[in-house]
Amino acid sequence: MAGYLDQYGAGDERREKRNKWIFILGAAGLVLLFFWFFLFVWDKTEILRLQSVARLAQVLRNHKQENQVRSFLGLLQRQDYKAAYAMWGCTDAHPCKDYTYAAFMKDWGPQTGPNPAQYTILRSRSCGSGVIVTVDFAKGQEQWLWVQRSDLTMGFSPFQVCRVGT
Repeated sequence: MAGYLDQYGAGDERREKRNKWIFILGAAGLVLLFFWFFLFVWDKTEILRLQSVARLAQVLRNHKQENQVRSFLGLLQRQDYKAAYAMWGCTDAHPCKDYTYAAFMKDWGPQTGPNPAQYTILRSRSCGSGVIVTVDFAKGQEQWLWVQRSDLTMGFSPFQVCRVGT
């Protein structure tokens, strides 16, 4: 015959187990929230002490924009200059009034432009509505490219680093 004290303490064990899981899931949620904020919201990678960690955070945050720059340089390597010019938001039908195809060829053409076969993306910094991607070409020649976040159009960056407040 079961007495009324046979189940004594069973509720406490279940409650302790439930509270332990709530605590573990809450702590894991806080850790995930911290990493999400660190990687995707707070773009202060220049203060990180380890350069490799800072670069990893930049790659995770700005991977679309860096891939756009890689695609652009790949088009230049294949000498598909019309498609590369289109990545700047300019086409034959709608040329850019301030950056003609002749000016583009002067900057990026096979005779005068940097060698797109040997490049390294050094860093990428979020800045307002876009990203500044720093590309180092083989001769130590750095180029700062702007990639718009909304439509991934490219251009020359108006500044090397993001100004405070933008």
